[in-house]
Amino acid sequence: MASDAVNSLASRLSALEPKQDGAVAAEKAAESPAEAPQAQEEQAEEPSLPHASSLLENLSHEVQVTLADQQADPNSPLFSAKSFEDLNLHPDLLKGVYKMGFQKPSKIQEKALPLLLQNPPRNMIGQSQSGTGKTAAFALTMLSRIDMDLKVPQAICIAPSRELAMQILSVVQKMGQYTPVECFFAGKDSWQRGMPKLTQQIVIGTPGTMIDMVTKGRVLDLKEVKVFVLDEADNMLETGSMADQSISLKNLITKMAKNPQIVLFSATFADIVRTFAERFAPGANEIRLKQEELSLDAIKQFFMDCDDEEHKYLVLVELYNLLTIGQSIIFVKRRDTADEIARRMTAEGHKVVSLHGKLETAERDAVMESFRDGKTKVLITTNVIARGIDVSQVNMVVNYDLPLDAQGRPDPETYLHRIGRTGRFGRQGVSINFVHDRRSFEHMEAIRAALGKPIVRVDTSDFEQMEKTLKAALKS
Repeated sequence: MASDAVNSLASRLSALEPKQDGAVAAEKAAESPAEAPQAQEEQAEEPSLPHASSLLENLSHEVQVTLADQQADPNSPLFSAKSFEDLNLHPDLLKGVYKMGFQKPSKIQEKALPLLLQNPPRNMIGQSQSGTGKTAAFALTMLSRIDMDLKVPQAICIAPSRELAMQILSVVQKMGQYTPVECFFAGKDSWQRGMPKLTQQIVIGTPGTMIDMVTKGRVLDLKEVKVFVLDEADNMLETGSMADQSISLKNLITKMAKNPQIVLFSATFADIVRTFAERFAPGANEIRLKQEELSLDAIKQFFMDCDDEEHKYLVLVELYNLLTIGQSIIFVKRRDTADEIARRMTAEGHKVVSLHGKLETAERDAVMESFRDGKTKVLITTNVIARGIDVSQVNMVVNYDLPLDAQGRPDPETYLHRIGRTGRFGRQGVSINFVHDRRSFEHMEAIRAALGKPIVRVDTSDFEQMEKTLKAALKS
């Protein structure tokens, strides 16, 4: 069955390859917007994330490198950078790196950056969790590859959500603050037909919007693109509209531009998706951090056995004072659930906000900015920020609805991404799971078994004891 899935993914890639050779074919593709996938960045029900074959194997700090050149020694000093000076960066770029607080390359940067910056450029497939320095690694790659004097797009970066794309944009801008680089955020409300062609060297956004800007608006010229980056690549290379958009954009870039470097990064790669990624970025060097960056030992996991859906809400309200000690994220399955909980809690005088894909983009941006700045303490959301988003003060995650995949099965990988919003960089964190019937309890048990870590029951009938237990977990 796995081979069938691989063949299915591979056939998607083959089917989307332009049939003509050269830039002429790409120009024709860009003139046929009807053939491009429509920008459907989110569906009515937020998508679950893919399963991994093994979530917690090889818990070590080793970085494993597989070079495309089989004759090369991955342990050679040529493929390791102990300091940023070893990379021969432009002084203005190096100044930006140090201004951001980086003192030396992280473990993933130490191995990845020499490979990413080597000449001639080679493709890269990187598996590394958020918080390990992967964003800075590919940001530095984009900034190093571009010609600052050339006022055309030269680096393209796509991410599965607006929020993650904006976070990447912020990193690139900070890192390049002492250079003349210009960046453009490709969000659905940031461009319009008839506007001049982009002159910014780095364009960051979501795949559907990028496709529209190339094929419908013709405001994004890809001829000078030197590097194409996909963050959370496994999510975007799954089946579905986002996969089609990502592949179509890749095909346009590789036909219009001359030998662009393709860089894929993700926290997880299921075996099937990795096979597909290797076709997407042929001849790639591969690098993976063997450890899940988040340590489950730093996250105390609990569950609360509720009577029914209404009892879940009442327990959540009782938890409010604990939720606001630091910052908290409450994950739900559906957008309407997020809005309803936020409406009820706000009406009762609690300060909470909801975030999901149905909100207007300006509202999404305002909510996320308020949460990042610490002005908002409690965020109710769907899987839209399960991946990649770093807010350092989050110390509690509530799975109001346990994550399930498209077939309704428990999804331990999405669970891992969700609770990974807390317990960052060795800090203590707490995750709380709500169950309210036999089925939800069985789902939680399946997740517990997959992760191999205890999930401790907290009695919801004794709120005083419940508060003591959770406060102790946050302090331990």
